[in-house]
Amino acid sequence: MRKKRILCLVLLPLFAASTAAQTPPTNMSEGDNKTAVEHVLITQQEAWNHHDLDAFMAGYWNSADLTFFSGVKQTSGWQATLDRYKAKYSSPGHEMGTLEFSALRIEMLGPEAAFVRGAWHLTMPDGETPHGLFTLVFRKFPDGWKIIHDHTSAAE
Repeated sequence: MRKKRILCLVLLPLFAASTAAQTPPTNMSEGDNKTAVEHVLITQQEAWNHHDLDAFMAGYWNSADLTFFSGVKQTSGWQATLDRYKAKYSSPGHEMGTLEFSALRIEMLGPEAAFVRGAWHLTMPDGETPHGLFTLVFRKFPDGWKIIHDHTSAAE
């Protein structure tokens, strides 16, 4: 019995060390998740600048439970959010302009949730430059990170 105890005491630290070596550090995983969330935003910015609202909307959760707040208006659902964007930015007399996100701060709330703060700036063909701030809540789904809540404000 004593030999088994000694063997366990010798092997346990070796087992623990080999298991720890196989487990990626938490901060590495968090960094990968932050990069993935940032990639969604970069992809959205590029889609917007190519005037592709469908590709832009791929960054949002395609669900009736998606929420979008702008000013004092609340939009619920992916389709209603797409319709809002179409009415505001791609209907006759409305242009999409060139979008730039900046001052991004991505805070991981866990391995499958993130909170993002940032600024947006549009440069319109007529020279106008609407801009403002946003906060986003992201959730990780099997097909990647998606925005589940967007609260956007415009400068007055």
